[in-house]
Formats: sequence, structure tokens, C-alpha cells
Amino acid sequence: MDYNNLLKNKTALVTAGANGIGYAIAKKFEESGAKVFVCDINQDAVDMVNKNHQNIKAIFCDLSQTQMISSMVESAFDYLGHLNIIVNNAGIAGETAGVGEQTLGGWQECLQVNLTSHFETMRVAVPRMEDGGAILSVASVAGRVGFAYRLPYAATKWGVIGMAKSLAVELGPRAIRVNALLPGIVQGERQDKVIEAKAKVRGISFEEMKDEILSAASLGRFVTHEDLAEQAYFLCSDLGKNISGQAISVCGNIEKAN
Repeated sequence: MDYNNLLKNKTALVTAGANGIGYAIAKKFEESGAKVFVCDINQDAVDMVNKNHQNIKAIFCDLSQTQMISSMVESAFDYLGHLNIIVNNAGIAGETAGVGEQTLGGWQECLQVNLTSHFETMRVAVPRMEDGGAILSVASVAGRVGFAYRLPYAATKWGVIGMAKSLAVELGPRAIRVNALLPGIVQGERQDKVIEAKAKVRGISFEEMKDEILSAASLGRFVTHEDLAEQAYFLCSDLGKNISGQAISVCGNIEKAN
């Protein structure tokens, strides 16, 4: 078995796939033989992907606008021809504040992007995807432990896992595997913003907050985008052919809420 080319002749749709975790996954899939379609809200990132990749096509799509999702999925089928893999990667960090300072607007925005966009993408795409495929929804370790000051974010990630487990049962007869990927403390600009926001709420320094967050993981270190892309490849290829309905953590073993 050629473990580096297991997605040859496969096709994939990756939402929020022009930067960060999604882009790392899209690149890994392309390197492994897949033809990939991505959407993203960052136009500069979309342009970069289209300039630098032969087998990844990117378009702009604001997944907080539900009405844009159907046309995005249609564009994916136009480019790919058929669909084997869906990666639901869209997500925002949401507000960082005590529950009394959270806003209804912030709650609704987090729900729309982190949960509703996943649902709507699958609602439109799954009936047309190939049997024997795979769906991977990016959740978070916040979907299995509590995250103080980040109630909307954590609630939506629990929801992502619930959708994955439910769809795994529903789509099993079609041999479509459905799993959730749970990143831990992911290195990058977005994590820095979360640390900064939590430090402000707590009244401590950025470095103190970072050390406290990392101490929640047994390995005490950040997860990289590439770590997550490798796991996504495993779960969406034949390497993970008997894995479905699971919430797979890539987090260095988060031991406690933070």
C-alpha cells in the first residue's frame, strides 16, 4: 500500500480551507492525490491558493450567510464532478467574557458559523456525495471539557460532535464514515488572540495566561496545523476505513478545562 497517495482519484470539499487548519488539510489532501475544492472568507487567502495550486480551487464564501452555501456546494460539484470527502472546518472563536457580559448577537454569530454552516453544507452536499466516502467535522477539545469565559464556542463544539455521531449512524448504510476532529491548543495567530482575550478577562499577562493554558495538556505544548492535517488524512483515507462516529482528539492530552 502506498501510504502517501491514498486519496488518488478522490475529491474533497474543505470549508474555510484557504488558511490555517483548513489549508493544511487541503494541501495534505492534494499531496496525497486528491482534487480539492475550498471556500474561505479571506479573499487574499483565496487568491493565494488559486495562484499556487494546480489541484485546489478556492472561492470566496461567507458561511455566516446561509444563502451562500447552496451556491458554494454547487460550485464544488461543478469543479470536482463528484464528491468523496467533506471537511467541515469553518469556525470562529466567539466572544471571551463572563456569561453576564456575553451578548445574544455574539452567541448567534458563533452558532451560525460553528454549527449551522456545518449543518447546511451537509444538508445540501450529502445527498449528492458518493457512497463509501468520509465526512470530518472540526470541533475542539472544548467539545468534551468546559472552557471558562467561552460559553458560545464550547456549546457549538459539543454540537458539532453530536452531529457527527448522529450522522455516522444515519449514513452507515451508505458506507460513509463520519467523525469529529478535536484540536487542542493550536499554534497560530488565532490562538494568540484567544490567549490575549482570556488574559484581559483574568487580569493577568499574556505569558502567564499562555503558560496556564499549556499546562492543561500533559505534553505541555502547542498542536500544529500539520498535526491536524495528518490526522485528517488518516481519518478520510482507507487508513481509517473502520473508524466512524468518533471524536478524535489531537491535543497533547488536555487533562482539564481551562
